[in-house]
Amino acid sequence: MLQPIRHTLKDQTPLYIFVGVLFLMGVVFGALMVNALTLEQQQDLSRYLGNFFVSVNEGGEGFMPQTYWEVAGLHLKWLGLIWLLGLSVIGLPGILILDFLKGVLIGFTVGCLVGQYTWKGLLFALVSVAPHNLIVIPALLISSVAAVSFSLGIIRSRVLLHRNGNVSRPFLSYTGLTLTMAAVLMAVSSFETWVTPTMMAWVTPMIGQNAL
Repeated sequence: MLQPIRHTLKDQTPLYIFVGVLFLMGVVFGALMVNALTLEQQQDLSRYLGNFFVSVNEGGEGFMPQTYWEVAGLHLKWLGLIWLLGLSVIGLPGILILDFLKGVLIGFTVGCLVGQYTWKGLLFALVSVAPHNLIVIPALLISSVAAVSFSLGIIRSRVLLHRNGNVSRPFLSYTGLTLTMAAVLMAVSSFETWVTPTMMAWVTPMIGQNAL
């Protein structure tokens, strides 16, 4: 399974750059969305975050960490959708949209925390958002590049060159890489499930005091 990864990293550099830039554009767009919120929306968001941090700080019912399979299931569904979209030509735009949306979600989350709590919000983002995403994002981007490459291969062979060559080997390589990334995501989900909530509990007291 490592061979497909080495092949992808070596031969798909332009796709990695394109997908990476698209993801970063999503992050920037998500951060800018925070400034586009109305005053009422900002107040609602502030109340929600305040209640959340107070709940975490006091160990209330409002803070219910997700179970391992909830966390892993979310990552695997995202990965599975990328894999499924890569099997068809029409799914190619969907892969790019998913990468952009992933960036938007992260950018909006971090933007909200920083906008409401400045450096304390940034500190919370560093312990709650950044650690697992340092692995999750590369895994999803690797899978996205593999999906785009596989889809482009279908376009070149079936549509442009009108060939009906054997696609079993590229398919197995593509699926093998996806399964490898699935194993990576399942491993990092354990960190997100059991370590991240503890790290959040270390930081929230200073934020929860301001939220009272």
